[in-house]
Amino acid sequence: MSYELCEKVRELEPYQPITGEYRIRLDANESFYAMPQTIRDEFKEVIDKAAFNRYPDPMSKELIAAFADYYGLNPDHITATNGSDEMLYLLASAMLSRNSKVVVVEPDFSMYGFYSFLSENQVITVKKNEMMQLDVDTLIRTANEEQADMIIFSNPCNPTGSGISAEDARKLVKSVSCLVVLDEAYMDFWDQAIVREAADYDNLIVLKTASKAVGCAALRLGFAVSNPRITNALRAVKSPYNVNMLSQMLGACFYRHKELLVERRDTIIRHTKALYQSFLKLKETYRLPFDIIEPCANFVFIRTDKAKEIFEYLLNDGIAVRYFGSASALRITTGSEEENAALLQSIERYIIEQYVSGNR
Repeated sequence: MSYELCEKVRELEPYQPITGEYRIRLDANESFYAMPQTIRDEFKEVIDKAAFNRYPDPMSKELIAAFADYYGLNPDHITATNGSDEMLYLLASAMLSRNSKVVVVEPDFSMYGFYSFLSENQVITVKKNEMMQLDVDTLIRTANEEQADMIIFSNPCNPTGSGISAEDARKLVKSVSCLVVLDEAYMDFWDQAIVREAADYDNLIVLKTASKAVGCAALRLGFAVSNPRITNALRAVKSPYNVNMLSQMLGACFYRHKELLVERRDTIIRHTKALYQSFLKLKETYRLPFDIIEPCANFVFIRTDKAKEIFEYLLNDGIAVRYFGSASALRITTGSEEENAALLQSIERYIIEQYVSGNR
């Protein structure tokens, strides 16, 4: 007899991000900012004090305190995790029973449905309209009719960059009896957050991350904000030492630099708006059949039947962006002014070669 993998994982393939060396990386929604030398120097001091022979603080108290102070939250309402992915898996596996009903939206971050699948839950999908907008009333009706156990989606949305208002988010939470999980990973770039209200509801969890606006993707830091009852449950089901010592110490150090983080966030917002306007100008100048979604995040989402060709053209020019084959779309992260200029020049060359020069 030979061992067989269980059916649900037998045909799965590992996640495959873009690999290789590219002069410009605009594919993962990371911050384009490097770590400033002053903070690097602080990191060295932190590392010198680290007790590597000891387990880290199981409750990440110093990290949570810095995170809470930055966002104006109560530390007692926060759970820290090894990236938001750990929390997503805990929500699907520990916070729900087998065969629970999980409502997701489409398009959205694919891992919501994936972790629910691994946990053997039923996944119910609500599709967005042609303009990539989510109809909250449809979401409410579906959750109630299906007697859902959890609703989870990103706001603003990854990959489209669109979002629902804080008013609609509140309406959703109040109109359903199930758990509502709002992933506000990109809400730093928009003004419709309800994270400060998370503890006011008995059925709401708001997720945050250090990987986007904060610019610490390598540390793998995620946070869940909720009321004390849910927070206690989340802290109980997570691994005891889930956030490693260096991530805790370095993350706390970074969150204490409020002015720097706000300045960088505001610059990224300006760059994103400028990038969006530049794409609109290209569309108008060359009369392109592009659908360009106005962004609430740090990236621009473009639908075009030439998405794959543009993606490959950019790769050949040393520029990596994200290609979504099922949607025939590109998700382009905001870079520095120089990176955005190089990106736009490359895309305009493609447009001239393919649309203007008579090749198509």
